[in-house]
Amino acid sequence: MNILFVSTEAVPFAKTGGLGDVVGSLPSELIKKGADVRVMLPLYKSIKDEYAPSMIFHRAYTVDLGWRSCYCGLFSMEYNEVTFYFIDNEQYFYRDGYYGHFDDGERFAYFSKATLESLKYIDFDPDILHCNEWQSALVPVFLKTHYRDNEYYQKLRTVFTIHNIEYQGIYGKEIISDVLGINKKDAGILMMNGDVNYMKGAIVTCDRLTTVSPSYAKEITYPFYSHGLHTIIEENMYKLSGILNGIDYKAYNPYRDKALAVKYSKNSRDKKKINKARLQEELGLDTASDAPLIGMVGRLAEHKGLPLVTAVFDRIMENQVQFVLLGTGQKEFEDFFRNKAAEYKGRVAAITAFSAELASRIYAGADLFLMPSISEPCGLAQMISLRYGTIPVVRATGGLKDSIEPYNPATGKGNGVRFDSINAHDMLDAVKRGLDLYRQPEHWQKLMTNAFNTDCSWKRSAVEYMSLYELITL
Repeated sequence: MNILFVSTEAVPFAKTGGLGDVVGSLPSELIKKGADVRVMLPLYKSIKDEYAPSMIFHRAYTVDLGWRSCYCGLFSMEYNEVTFYFIDNEQYFYRDGYYGHFDDGERFAYFSKATLESLKYIDFDPDILHCNEWQSALVPVFLKTHYRDNEYYQKLRTVFTIHNIEYQGIYGKEIISDVLGINKKDAGILMMNGDVNYMKGAIVTCDRLTTVSPSYAKEITYPFYSHGLHTIIEENMYKLSGILNGIDYKAYNPYRDKALAVKYSKNSRDKKKINKARLQEELGLDTASDAPLIGMVGRLAEHKGLPLVTAVFDRIMENQVQFVLLGTGQKEFEDFFRNKAAEYKGRVAAITAFSAELASRIYAGADLFLMPSISEPCGLAQMISLRYGTIPVVRATGGLKDSIEPYNPATGKGNGVRFDSINAHDMLDAVKRGLDLYRQPEHWQKLMTNAFNTDCSWKRSAVEYMSLYELITL
C-alpha cells in the first residue's frame, strides 16, 4: 500500500505544534507495518536554507491556480528512511514564518493543487493521500472538482485528519473564482455561513475523516467544541473515526535525552531526583528534594486552562509546592506568572520563552505535570511526561481523557490524576489528590511504574491507521 502524507509541517523540517510531531513520526511506524509512506511539504525558506544541498531536484512544471499559471519546482530528500517531497515556489514560501501571511488562502490552495500535479512527475504511485489540517484541505476538494474526469486521479482515496478544529481556513467567497477556479455548481462544497471554509470542503469530499483521539471525535459533534462545524460533522459521522496520537520514542527517551543532567529509565528512577535538583539549581529555586515540583510546558492560552490556574494559584502554593512554567502566549498570562515568580522567589520559576532542551529538563525534573486544558484534541505533553515518569494532572477532555486513567489506590491501577469540570476548584482538588499520592511513597512508586509502563508509542495507532487505509482501498 502506498500512502502520501500531505502536510505543512513535519519534524525535523517544520514544526509549530503537534502536527509536526505526528507527520514527522507516524510515517516511519507505518513503514514498519509494510506500507510505502512518503510526505509532501512546502519548501519553506527555513527548509531551503538548511537542507537544499541535500535535496534532489526532479523537475519544474506549472500549476494553474484560478487565472494564474504558477511555477513549481519539485525536490526530494530522504530522512530517517522516509522520502520527503518539497513543493518550491519562492513567491509563496520563501518567507519568514509558516503561517499568518495576508495571502495564506492562496498560498495553501497553491500547495494543494501543486501536490496533485506533482503526482505526474514523482516516482511514486499513491493509493491514498492523507491530508492534514485546513492547509491541505483543498486536496480532496480539487480531486472531486478539477480532477474528477481524469482516470488516474479517480482511483485515489483521501483521508483528512482534523488536528484542531479551531483553525478552519475561512475566506471571502471571491476566492472561489479568483484563486480556486471552482465553478458555481461546485461552490457549495466550500460555502458555509456566506464564506469559503476549506476544512468544511475537506470534510464533505474526503473518503475518510479522522481526528487525533476517540474522545475528540465525539466532542466535535457538540457546538462547544466544534467552532461552528458540528452540523457538518454530524452529517459525515459515517466516515469519522478517532485515532489517538502517539509520540516518537526515540525523540522522547529519558535514557538517551542529551538535554538531561543525568539520564535514567524506569529501573534507575532514583536518578530522576538528580534531575530535579539540577533543575531547581538552574532556575533559581530552593534546593528542596521533599518539596513537590509541579511543571507546566506549553502555549499560554485560555483554551489550555490557564484561567483555572491563575484563579487558584495562591491556593496551590499553600501546599508547600514549587512551580515551574515554560511557554509563551497571551500577555496577561505571561505577566501573571512573571509576577508570581517574583512574589514566590525560590519557589516559582516562569520562563516566558521556549526551549526544547529546557522542556525536557522540566519533564524529567518535575514530580507532577499540570495540563488543565479546556479543549485538547490529543495532547502530547501528557504522553511525554508519562515517558519521563512524571505524573500528569489533567482535565478529562479529548486525548487527555483517552490517555490518562485516574489512579485508584485500592487497585493500584491508573497512570495519573483527572478532573472533569471546567472549574478552578475541581482542578485544585485534583492537584491536592496528586500531592497526597506524592506523600505516600508506596502509592507514588506504583503510580510512577504505571506511568513508565504506559505505551504511548505509535505502534497501536499505526495498526488502526493501516486498518482504515485497507478499508477504503478494498
